[in-house]
Amino acid sequence: MTKVLILGAGGQVARHVIDRLSQNNSIHLTLYLRNASHLQHLEGGQIKLIEGDILDGEKLKNAMHGQDMVYVNINDQEDVIAEQTVKAMQTAGVKRIVFIAAIGIYDEVPGAFGQWNKRMIGSILERYKKAASLIEASGLVYTILRPTWYTNKDEVDYIITQKGQPVTGTEISRKSVADLVVKIIEDSKLHANESLGMEKAGTEADKPVFIN
Repeated sequence: MTKVLILGAGGQVARHVIDRLSQNNSIHLTLYLRNASHLQHLEGGQIKLIEGDILDGEKLKNAMHGQDMVYVNINDQEDVIAEQTVKAMQTAGVKRIVFIAAIGIYDEVPGAFGQWNKRMIGSILERYKKAASLIEASGLVYTILRPTWYTNKDEVDYIITQKGQPVTGTEISRKSVADLVVKIIEDSKLHANESLGMEKAGTEADKPVFIN
């Protein structure tokens, strides 16, 4: 059985991941979030809940014990949380991490869309850039995902690009990101030590169409 710790388990992408993985009897999930009551209905069988702050180093370290993989999907203090997570994983001997970042951390978004993206989330990009650099240098087996702007469309439709390749699509569904996360969790060798841009083909524009 593969044991997976999900940090930021209350997030929307993580919810899709949990829904998919809960149907796989070979995977045990530990869901770590600030308010466990939000997912209380899921606890039991192959799902365990831990209520806590990721910045609580002792609780995080305890949650790592016995895990095979950590999936991190958080917003705010991304660089600090990445540092805490890496330290806890190294202490516990957990080697595999999947981390959701954002497009633009390598200046891989060209043209007007890239400029717009920087204006909208410039300070966030700096935190994600630090987080990605830390993870890449950690010695862990990592996959960093860099989705473009999220939609809630009920679709799985995406292409991936490697680090160093441009990202030009402006949108991607949360279900699409969850699909790739699930595939990596189910096959831990998939996309090992890669940083992947994620976008929906055919959505190239100066900015996402759903933003005025």
